[in-house]
Amino acid sequence: MRWWIRVKAPMANIRGQVRNNAIALISLLVALTSVTYATWRDERTEHNRNIRSATFQILTRLADFERIVFLAHYDRDHANGNPRIGWTDVIVIHDLSTVAPAPLESRASELTEVWRNNWEGLDSEDETSVQRIEASVEQLRLVTLETLRSLRGSSA
Repeated sequence: MRWWIRVKAPMANIRGQVRNNAIALISLLVALTSVTYATWRDERTEHNRNIRSATFQILTRLADFERIVFLAHYDRDHANGNPRIGWTDVIVIHDLSTVAPAPLESRASELTEVWRNNWEGLDSEDETSVQRIEASVEQLRLVTLETLRSLRGSSA
């Protein structure tokens, strides 16, 4: 028997097996594609769910934080408008922002910095500190709402 006949025989055998099992191979390809897509979709859904949850928590904490700022500045209520409570809200807001996209985290960092530089001025009659804090809160609120709106376009 010549060598090229021996080489042709295994190739013909492989082609025959592929032809005989074409439906099984196509089914395997479809199954792998489906599992890959489902896994990707689940990961994306979980990612969006985490961002959505964090942004809702940020909005809630921002409202609590604003309440503290107003009580401290306008009502001079040292019990309910205690800056130490404001610090805890600012820290939690910053921590929650790390789950969300970059613009939100940078705005939360700005709020932390503005609070650090202005919280002591809440006791004074001067409105500069409260205006700076409020401007930073409003910027963070707008970016948070925009982040939520951007999730509308994504499924899940």
